[in-house]
Amino acid sequence: MSEIRTRDLLITAVAPLIWGSTYLVTTEFLPPDRPLTTAMIRAVPAGLLLLACSRRLPARGEWGRIFLLGVLNIGLFQAMLFVSAYRLPGGLAGVLNYTQTLMILVLTAVIGKTMPPKAAWFWAAAGVAGIALLALSPQAGTDGWGIAAALTGAASMSLGVYLSKHWHFKLPPAAFAGWQMLFGGLLLIPFALTLETLPDTFTAANIGGYLYLCLFGAVFGYALFFRGVTRLPAAVVSSLGLLSPVCAFVLGLLFLGQGVDAKSLAGFVLAIASIAGVQKAVRTG
Repeated sequence: MSEIRTRDLLITAVAPLIWGSTYLVTTEFLPPDRPLTTAMIRAVPAGLLLLACSRRLPARGEWGRIFLLGVLNIGLFQAMLFVSAYRLPGGLAGVLNYTQTLMILVLTAVIGKTMPPKAAWFWAAAGVAGIALLALSPQAGTDGWGIAAALTGAASMSLGVYLSKHWHFKLPPAAFAGWQMLFGGLLLIPFALTLETLPDTFTAANIGGYLYLCLFGAVFGYALFFRGVTRLPAAVVSSLGLLSPVCAFVLGLLFLGQGVDAKSLAGFVLAIASIAGVQKAVRTG
């Protein structure tokens, strides 16, 4: 059982590591100021591709729940993710987006009527603190709408992950992810077309960025992520999300020339320790 759990953890961890490149790709390769369009282009083709591969329909009683999860995990979350990515420094956006573990612990206590272990609360808070040390700087600017978007996205995804675990679906991971991607992406289309305009031209960098976000970030990443949701505790899955800003930090060092100091190294270690701490607390609690 422990070997299976370790394998599931490692496979699921690949998804947030891929998602850690979202901020870099968004700011360096995509057209500016089009978060809804970006979310739509990422979600709809990915959902269609996953469904073409899986060819599975939800059961009769699952359609409404799948649609709601598509809104929470994809439509609203993706929109808010890219709004925060465009409006906030990557570090601040990462700190706010990855308060999800704390939010899931709250949902477990309030909706599930099960109080998580104190150690889980401690390590979840430590993870947010670690990301703050890792990614924030005194020069980081703030934006009210960006902060609100990041927190809304975190709350939406937290509820979606909790319900994904609470409800039991018969769909395989690819179909489970695909239907959510399709429903969430279709929901974004009218907002993207109404509130934003497509660029006059798409550069090779733009096309490459969209393909990367769609194929790797959405098709591959979400299939692995929802596989983990069906096999692991919700708090454990959300704690792995801390790997995303850790990956973003490493990519910033490699490609953007960002510096490293004792504070960021301490944050790196604390974030990794938080992931292990939450897993242990949930397992033994």
